[in-house]
Formats: sequence, structure tokens, C-alpha cells
Amino acid sequence: MAGGRIVVFGDVIDDIVVVPTGPIRVNTDTPSSIRHRPGGSAANVAAWLGSAGAEVDFVGLVGEGDIDRHSAALQTFGVTPHLTALPSLPTGAIVVLVDGQNRSMLTERGANAELGPDDVTDALLDSAALVHFSGYSVFASRDLEDFPRLIERAAARGIGISVDPGSAGFLADFGAQRFLDVIAGATFLLPNLDEGRVLTGLHDPKEVASALSEHFDAVALTLGETGVMVAVRGSECRYTQARAGNIVDPTGAGDAFSAGFLASWLHHQDPLLAAEAGVALAARAVSLLGGRPAA
Repeated sequence: MAGGRIVVFGDVIDDIVVVPTGPIRVNTDTPSSIRHRPGGSAANVAAWLGSAGAEVDFVGLVGEGDIDRHSAALQTFGVTPHLTALPSLPTGAIVVLVDGQNRSMLTERGANAELGPDDVTDALLDSAALVHFSGYSVFASRDLEDFPRLIERAAARGIGISVDPGSAGFLADFGAQRFLDVIAGATFLLPNLDEGRVLTGLHDPKEVASALSEHFDAVALTLGETGVMVAVRGSECRYTQARAGNIVDPTGAGDAFSAGFLASWLHHQDPLLAAEAGVALAARAVSLLGGRPAA
């Protein structure tokens, strides 16, 4: 897997990022900064990968009339978009309420709900070194058998699979063991601590990472401001510190981490170096408003 293209498939979202100047006042106005940004966990990962110099194909669905706008936003970072428009559904949208390091998200998945692993064609797999997707695509899937088939198609070509669980809340609703069964055979798992705790039922970060590494070749468990715990199957856990930075908006920090990790892994095959690269990119992400690099 030295070098090569990364295929990312999943959500494309129109983010509406709201940063109130103070506590939100009920039944009246609260002065706020309100910005519209292209987003979506998977599309954000693709954008950060492109900004890191990786070769990226992105597969997604949008509402009718939005292909050109979202394609151009991805192409800004060197990503090759493969978008399809659905006339019956709008592009997904999220209102992101930012409160310091915390976020609340109001979500409409829109066209994303119709995307599945079979939308990743054999032709795209033939030129890929890695495939990445998030739990958001799993949670809304109408046919969970599509995911094992994708993993089998990738394995037959010697391609790694990377998964970001995406949401601790959705993961708890979906079921931890059910999720692990669906993505069995994936190469990398890139959860945050809350997601790791849901998946294992454990609390201590080292124990969480170690338990998950029994299912995957490598696990990078992000711990927010604390750092990252890295676990490789059959080896001791290792830790890398987070980087201090000016936090403007934590939206997309996990996506940037995933991108930095994967881009580094393709060149070095060293999980600790990959985690350090992910931490560096995440530090950039939190200094920006929205979930993508500055254009």
C-alpha cells in the first residue's frame, strides 16, 4: 500500500455553522456568526486528504442542481469527484451550533441516505490503495450486506479499508456488536474515545484501544486535547500527544485526523507516525471555521 489513490465514499453536506456570541436566548434573538460551508464527514476527509497531497476519488450523492457546486468545492483541494444527483431528495444539511469545544448538530441526511458501498465501482477499486468510509453510511444503509461485499472486493485486490465510526450516539442506537460485525475485515478503525467506549463497554483509553485492536490491524483512538492512543494487533499500545492550538471551531477535527493518518500511512506504514500526522492536521482544522481546509 505504498503510495496510491484513496477512495472515499459517504456524506456530502451543506453545513450551516452557528457560533452564538453568548448563551442562546429562548423566544428572542441571539447575535451570532452564521456561515455556510460545504461539509459531510466523508467529503471533509477527502478535502483534507487532497490538501495533504494525497490522490483522492470521492463518491457521493447530492440533490438536483448541486453537482457543480459540490464538485468544484472538492476539486479546489485536488479531489476527483464522482457525484450523482438525485432529483427526489435534497443535498444533506446540518445546522452546527458551536459552543467552545462543544458542538450540537441538527441533521438532515437528504440524498446521502441512498448511497451505498455498491456505488464504489470495481474500476475505482482497481486503481485504489485504500478505501475510507464512516459509520454514517452504515447507520442509514438499507442493505448491510453491501459492506461485507465491499470489504471482500477490496481484500481481493489487496486494498485496505479504513472506518471512522462517526457518532457515539448513532453507534449506541445501531448496536456495537452489530457495527463490528458489519465492518469485520476492515484494516483500520479510527474512533474517538466516546465511540471506542460504546464499541467495547470499557472506560480506560488503553484498554479500549487494546480491545479494539483484536478486530483490526491498527486502531487510532483519538482523545481530544489529550492526544491519540495507537494500538496495533498483537502489540503494546502507544501514545502520541495532541498539539496545542487556537480553537475556533472543532468541526472536522476528527475528519482531518483521519486524513492525516491515512495519507501518512500510505507512505510510511508506521501507525505512530500516521497518528502524529493526523494530530498535526487536526490542530489546523480546529483553528478554522467549518470542517474543511481553507480554500
